Amino acid sequence: MPRHFLLGTAALVALLIGTADAQTKPNISGVDRSYMNPSVSPCKDFYSYANGAFDKVPIPGEYAAYGVNQEIDERNFAILKDILENAAKAVSPTGTVLQRVGDFYASGMDEANVDRQGLKPLTPWLNHIRAIASPEELVAVIAQLQSLGFNVGFQFGVDVDDKNSTATIASLCQGGLGLPERDYYFRKGKDAEETRAAYVAHIARMFELAGEKPGSAKKIADSVMAFEMKLAKASRTLVELRDPEKNYNKVPRASLKRSAPGVDWNRYFATLAFPDSESKLLVRQPEFFAAFAKLLAAEPISVWRDYLRWHVLSETASYLSKPFVDERFSFYGKKLTGATVLRPRWKRVLAAEDVAIGEDLGQLFVQKAFSPAAKARAQEMVDFIKLAMRERVRAATWMSETTKIEAYKKLDAMRSKVGYPDKWRDYSKLDIARRPYVLNVLAAAAFESQRQMAKLGKPVDRSEWHMTPQTNNAYYEPTLNEMCFPAGILQPPFFDEKADDATNYGAIGATIGHELTHGFDDQGRQYDAAGNLKSWWTSQDAKNFQSRAERIVEQYNAYEVLPGLHINGHQTLGENIADIGGLRVAYLAFKLATKDKPAASRDGFTPDQRFFVAFAQSWRTNERPEAVRLHVGSDVHSPIRWRVLGSVANFPEFLEAFDCPKPAKAWPAIW
Repeated sequence: MPRHFLLGTAALVALLIGTADAQTKPNISGVDRSYMNPSVSPCKDFYSYANGAFDKVPIPGEYAAYGVNQEIDERNFAILKDILENAAKAVSPTGTVLQRVGDFYASGMDEANVDRQGLKPLTPWLNHIRAIASPEELVAVIAQLQSLGFNVGFQFGVDVDDKNSTATIASLCQGGLGLPERDYYFRKGKDAEETRAAYVAHIARMFELAGEKPGSAKKIADSVMAFEMKLAKASRTLVELRDPEKNYNKVPRASLKRSAPGVDWNRYFATLAFPDSESKLLVRQPEFFAAFAKLLAAEPISVWRDYLRWHVLSETASYLSKPFVDERFSFYGKKLTGATVLRPRWKRVLAAEDVAIGEDLGQLFVQKAFSPAAKARAQEMVDFIKLAMRERVRAATWMSETTKIEAYKKLDAMRSKVGYPDKWRDYSKLDIARRPYVLNVLAAAAFESQRQMAKLGKPVDRSEWHMTPQTNNAYYEPTLNEMCFPAGILQPPFFDEKADDATNYGAIGATIGHELTHGFDDQGRQYDAAGNLKSWWTSQDAKNFQSRAERIVEQYNAYEVLPGLHINGHQTLGENIADIGGLRVAYLAFKLATKDKPAASRDGFTPDQRFFVAFAQSWRTNERPEAVRLHVGSDVHSPIRWRVLGSVANFPEFLEAFDCPKPAKAWPAIW
């Protein structure tokens, strides 16, 4: 997950020296007493004990939440800004990394030209949508818009085949919504009703900016909302989407004519340039596409045109003139997250460039921000954490030897990617120029669609990265059975190649353990060593796992994050398992890595205490209430404070480290 968080003195200095190379990183400790509140008992509220002084730090207006993640982001951004500005000033040969990086940034930063252009760059597409006269034309336009990255109707993608991880396959998934998640359309209560009303008002204002009169804009907004509610009604919930087996439905492409009749699938696939040789594909949510076909037949073309116009306006607004940018921020920023100030333009352009040509930018970033020594130390930690997980499996008395043997195979086969790719992505066929900003964004989206389509019929490229090197995040991919830790997250205070083991394992170690544990959570455990969706558990071991998982569901269901607002334990189950298991695996890895080293106290903390404080401080974050509500309503992760509290609860070594009494109620761990 994004570990995404006022800058202290050290962090501010780091910002000012952001262009330094990897050997001169700022000295930022993973354990900082100035953030702590020692008046709070670590046994009663460990998050407040470790981070209580930070609670008083105000959240800058541009952020929904602010803390350690945003401090790292700001330092990474400073390095990237310097790279971008220098590239934009340079005159580089066409087709080179520096030319693409500089021209994209220059087009985005030319605010005067963007404002002059207004909607003009999108006029051909908006006119194209207005001209739709039949369901057949509608299907073709949906395909065209999807190939430009628009979330309209549903989602088409190219994935690793869950049950044949050596092959790629096309997939159709539910989608097409403008609110964060399907339950936003149906959730009861004052807050939910106000959000829906604000969304409709936002749609209307966007159409007024596009030239519609207020009365017409209001009618269009009501129509779009009513239509999206029908799409939402046909969609699965976040909890339902957590079942890999139910989301695996491989069908002959010809069968779509029967299961979703009335959709001109031949025209749709031809427009996408989907190869005729691909005779099968995955339909992740079949009931959604049956409902989509009915909507295609029942809804007036005018409703579909308004819906498509809305998504084109909404999804490009950030790259258009100031009125569109401000209006989009008013809803998706202010209303949904509580942010009060629009982020500086350079940060917004940087974010877009990261999506568009992220590995071009990444090549330049790692030269400044990630040393060979850092890569080696991080890889060593990964190795110890894999060893620790092996020990956790071995010690699991609830698992049979039969299942354990398969678990060891999965661990041994698990790949780790650290820092940056061995092979950089080739963007040479992508035309980036100093033209209207939105056209560069759309060109990059089209390039990516074509790149994905080109994977079909070819072996899976296991060297490919699914995050850019400058990203402050990490992932585990079950179909590839691999973990990835970009250089962007391997930064102080999460990680420092010169730091002590306690702080490194408590902070980034828990993240590495988290991603590894995803291979053995309620979803990941269903994939085998090769990345195939295949049962490798005995029936009794699967029952034992599920029994323990339900205890975690109960634990998190009990957490009230705001008055009347509880975490959904089933929605967040996989992440909670990974948080709890990740911390335990990291702790054991810390012990394995230091077994032959002297265990000395430091800054008044024992090594174990430093480990746990470093873990808690790696999450120090202040979140706006609006952001917490958004988090609970649309995210599979628990809100940040509870990612700490839930992980240390019922952890014997934590209780011993801080001399805490045993809890009145304990439950068996999974990992």
